[in-house]
Amino acid sequence: MKKKGTVLSLVFILLATAVFAQKTISEGTLTYDITIKNTAEKNAAGSTASLVVYLKGLNSRTDMVSHLGSEKTIYDAKNGTAAILKEYSGQKLMITLTKNNWIEKNKKSAGLSFIDQPEKMQILNYQCSKAIAKLNDGSTLTVYYTREVVLQNKEYDPLFANLAGVPLQYQVETGNLTLTYTISKIDQAIVPQNKFDLPKAGYRVITYDENKQGKKA
Repeated sequence: MKKKGTVLSLVFILLATAVFAQKTISEGTLTYDITIKNTAEKNAAGSTASLVVYLKGLNSRTDMVSHLGSEKTIYDAKNGTAAILKEYSGQKLMITLTKNNWIEKNKKSAGLSFIDQPEKMQILNYQCSKAIAKLNDGSTLTVYYTREVVLQNKEYDPLFANLAGVPLQYQVETGNLTLTYTISKIDQAIVPQNKFDLPKAGYRVITYDENKQGKKA
């Protein structure tokens, strides 16, 4: 009986140690380097881009910058609304999204189930596990994530709402393009609140529905 109690005590200690070692981030910045390859062009060198994720409570903002331009997404998880700011070829466009628009836009990544794989990887001194998920459009999402860090706001990216940790490397396929995101920095410095303010001028503003109709025209 004493031996059983000793084993249970060791289990509780190990669990407590794991929980204690896990770090929860409520505010900070994640920076990713992106490599982009066109699968239709076998000998193409590919191109690069960057993604910066700003987190502050229930507010999030993602900035993607490539040689073509930039795209920022500002999302308020409290009320479910968002705005996408696009700057390409000198044109500046703001697309506003209601809660229902946001759900529709991200329907292919809703309710993902991640299946852990045996492969491991070390990224930024974090131990990462490999996981695979099938998106609702049939495509595959492969991710290496760490359980050592947990984000308080798991709604910042619907792709990872059900992931048991922070993605440090992941691969997304869009048409003929394969985008590989690899984290280069995790910064827990304070993020200014104005990072999540929408611009008052300088952008042509349209709704998500108007943007969809424009693409069909």
